Amino acid sequence: EKLLGQSIKDLGFNRHDLVIATKVRSRMGEGLNNVGLSRYHIFQSVDESLARLQLDHIDILYVHGVDPKTPIEEIMRSLNDIVQTGKVRYIAVCNWPAWMVMKALGIAEKNGWHKFVGMQYFYSLAGRDIEREILPLAADQNLAVMPWSPLAGGFMSGKFTRHNEKAGDSRRDTFDFPPVNKEKAYDIIDVMAEIGKEHKVSVAEIALAWVRHQKGITSTIIGAKKVDQLNDNIKSTEVQLSVDDLKKIDEVSALPPEYPGWMLERQSADRVLK
Repeated sequence: EKLLGQSIKDLGFNRHDLVIATKVRSRMGEGLNNVGLSRYHIFQSVDESLARLQLDHIDILYVHGVDPKTPIEEIMRSLNDIVQTGKVRYIAVCNWPAWMVMKALGIAEKNGWHKFVGMQYFYSLAGRDIEREILPLAADQNLAVMPWSPLAGGFMSGKFTRHNEKAGDSRRDTFDFPPVNKEKAYDIIDVMAEIGKEHKVSVAEIALAWVRHQKGITSTIIGAKKVDQLNDNIKSTEVQLSVDDLKKIDEVSALPPEYPGWMLERQSADRVLK
């Protein structure tokens, strides 16, 4: 936040041309009130973020994870109140289970409070879990979805293969996160490599393009340690995957059937128009 705030100031960016988001939840110091989603910590974190950013408001404040010690009603009341101060424009959510998001939306609706407008979740060809509950929820409730780690911590960048499990310059070499089914991921990488050759682009560009092609995705969070990685990330916005490309990728990366999903699909078959 300090680097971003100072860069905005030094480079002379117009604040009104920027959408700035930050988060609240993580531990920021010792003591009971320096972590979580209590009213105290939410208000304290926003004030401290604004000081580091050298700004007077935050466009989007994400609650970055669950706080089992704070009731959802208190969280939503506090978020509503912080928006009312003008220090935060909109609120959003990260990494909550679907039932908890819906409960929070219901509480906010009941009380006339500000509701979540967006979601930030892990979504990658190596991790399509949010397709079960989160993406349908987002579509139903009109929430924007911005995936984090679309390359699964660099695993889907093409640097990792069955014959090269260590990239040598990747954080994933020492920090195996987010967890993925590596054998399945290698199969996906093989398919992406072939498609990449046809498009004359990297595996990373294919992986990022696939995320961008998914319904309901409004943006993606990217990370780069080198300039060429940043260029790959940016160039992925120009990659147009064909129907055949998407079919090949979907077949190798699809989620296995899970209850009650397979039962819902089976029972709904006679209600789907042919």
